Amino acid sequence: DSAMAQSTSMRQEEKATNAATVSDAQEAQTAVAQALVVLKEFYAKAGEATSLLQQQPVAPEIFDSPYTGMQAENGGVIGMLEVIQSDFARLEAETKASEATSQKNYDQFMTDSKVDKAAKSTDIEHKTAKKQDETQAVTTKTADLEGTQKELDAALAYFDKLKPSCVDAGVSYSDRVGRRKEEIESLQEALRILNGEDIQ
Repeated sequence: DSAMAQSTSMRQEEKATNAATVSDAQEAQTAVAQALVVLKEFYAKAGEATSLLQQQPVAPEIFDSPYTGMQAENGGVIGMLEVIQSDFARLEAETKASEATSQKNYDQFMTDSKVDKAAKSTDIEHKTAKKQDETQAVTTKTADLEGTQKELDAALAYFDKLKPSCVDAGVSYSDRVGRRKEEIESLQEALRILNGEDIQ
């Protein structure tokens, strides 16, 4: 956004400068054209004028024709003004061409910037949505982990509770086998009593 604003500001300044230059060149061309008209009229009238209103009986030999101004030399001033006029015309044309090129470049830059900005905005939206999805997934996984950890803790506590009754470290294997055998015999005797068999 700041690059676009800076470019717009620079473009407006350049456009104002170019407009002033074109206006000045057009005004100068008009002034030079008017000056050329005045000079051309002056030299045209000077060519028709007579040298003096007084008539001399015999003109000196130096003047073989009446003085009509420096007609052969008038190309100097008029020529210089025509060069100046063409310089102003060239300045106007170059400034207009430069303005058109600058405006085209500015328009292209603004179009590219808007497209880039839109693409980045879309990218931000997609990444924000993805981040929200990932955050939700992390929350869900954390809750699952906490539940599983509680189940594990409960199972370990139950295991610790059952462990002493299942494994008695103070009794040897042969003692346990003997106790089991006695327990089985007493259970079988109880079964016979319940079935009404004679006790031996």
